[in-house]
Amino acid sequence: MKLAIGICGASGAILGLKFVSKIIDNDNLDIFLVISNNAKNTLKHENNIDFDDQNTSNPIIYNLYKNKQKIKILDNSNLAECISSGSFGIDAMAIIPCSINSLAKITCGISDTLITRSAHVCLKEKKKLLIAPREMPLDSISLQNMLTLSKEGAIIAPPIIGYYSNSDSLESMENFLIGRWLDVLGIKNYIYKRWS
Repeated sequence: MKLAIGICGASGAILGLKFVSKIIDNDNLDIFLVISNNAKNTLKHENNIDFDDQNTSNPIIYNLYKNKQKIKILDNSNLAECISSGSFGIDAMAIIPCSINSLAKITCGISDTLITRSAHVCLKEKKKLLIAPREMPLDSISLQNMLTLSKEGAIIAPPIIGYYSNSDSLESMENFLIGRWLDVLGIKNYIYKRWS
């Protein structure tokens, strides 16, 4: 499965990296990661993470760069990257988190970054597109954009905790979210407690 992952500059960009870290060892996935400059800034501000520092001691970033043969890190400003073409054959894309700005661009068909272009490719090729908007409260413009994208086939899956998972830590809450996103994409996982 060819899976594109976009990380936008909304609060919680770390969730996108943790999502990748949970699937990096899955041999059935070809992973194409695109991280916006705003996401890199958010990671620095919220988590003290320098995404571009390949020599970092941060375990998530270290693991990404250590597994370069399994994951391709693409430049968000390069619209000529492989995932920008429908003929490349992406199977699915997840944008975690999705900023309200990127959500609006995707809704309007604006493809000025690799993330928004790849999302448009998924829509036009009728591939799975999971969008995790990270905003609260939601205004009517953003809700309308989500409705429009949902009608086009996108899966709108904001990071909302399911309390039945009995999460007792931030990590277990994040695992619930990541597990649900993987479920929606059809990627088998056992990282959270399911309803029984």
